[in-house]
Amino acid sequence: MTITADPLETRRDRRPWLRRLADASEPYLYSAPSLILIIAVMLVPLVVGVSYAFRDIQLLNPFSGGFVGIEHFRELAQDKAFYGALKNTLWWTGASVILQFIFGLILALLLDKPFWGRGVIQALVFLPWAVPSFLAGLNWAWLFNPVIGPIPHWLFALGLMSAPGNILSDPQYAMWGPIIANVWWGIPFFAITLLAALQAIPRDLYEAASIDGAGWFQRFWSITLPFLAPTIAITVMLRTVWISNFADLIVVMTGGGPADRTQIVASYIFTQAFKRLDFGYASAIALVLLVLLLAYSMLIILLRQSLLSKD
Repeated sequence: MTITADPLETRRDRRPWLRRLADASEPYLYSAPSLILIIAVMLVPLVVGVSYAFRDIQLLNPFSGGFVGIEHFRELAQDKAFYGALKNTLWWTGASVILQFIFGLILALLLDKPFWGRGVIQALVFLPWAVPSFLAGLNWAWLFNPVIGPIPHWLFALGLMSAPGNILSDPQYAMWGPIIANVWWGIPFFAITLLAALQAIPRDLYEAASIDGAGWFQRFWSITLPFLAPTIAITVMLRTVWISNFADLIVVMTGGGPADRTQIVASYIFTQAFKRLDFGYASAIALVLLVLLLAYSMLIILLRQSLLSKD
């Protein structure tokens, strides 16, 4: 018994090898522009930046550029300013993410209920996210200025300050200025994502729980939170990574001062690179921050996967 080959397959096999090569590479050619763009914009700067961490790159020193190995990391291990910036980063990131999440969740729960004019309110709530971070920092710096801003006078009227003053120049309270600005600017991100997740929860579950006599807190704890848990995990991870690298408000509002009390790792990198022009040392700091954020992201992703597997 003989088996004859498919005529179509025979014709395909007899095509010129250049034609077969062109057909096989066609999908890769279509995706080549985006791949080239990703490599040029992301991978190449990443590789160059990592290489700077092991070289002496100082713009004002024409004889720099040589390989120094792990010398920058040895210097970094003894840099007290870096440890101070790392501590400030934990405070800056933790307070910003927690407050943004709490207010964003409250807004999402309120906007999830139908009421007249909800579309207009949603547009107003999401408006801060459209404001450029530089402009937001500049406006909040003006608001905290006792000469032209109302906030110090409000705090004085409430008895929270002995006299109207600029908290951005007070080492004890300076960090609260950028945190408040960051919370105002970042609340819409949590509100948008959590509102989308809330609207995906089946309403039948709430109706059944109400019939069984469950109160609003029981419904929130037993239905809302379990459904929101995967979204909360990924949004908290994203905001933590973004805020840890987000130095715009601090650079605009305080410049890391007073006395480095608002200096975070991201602004410290900016100081080393663009004020002291030491790109080698700045790249070493950035590499350490990258490793820390990658470890944190992996933990959050594993947590999210465990939450999804339980569902």
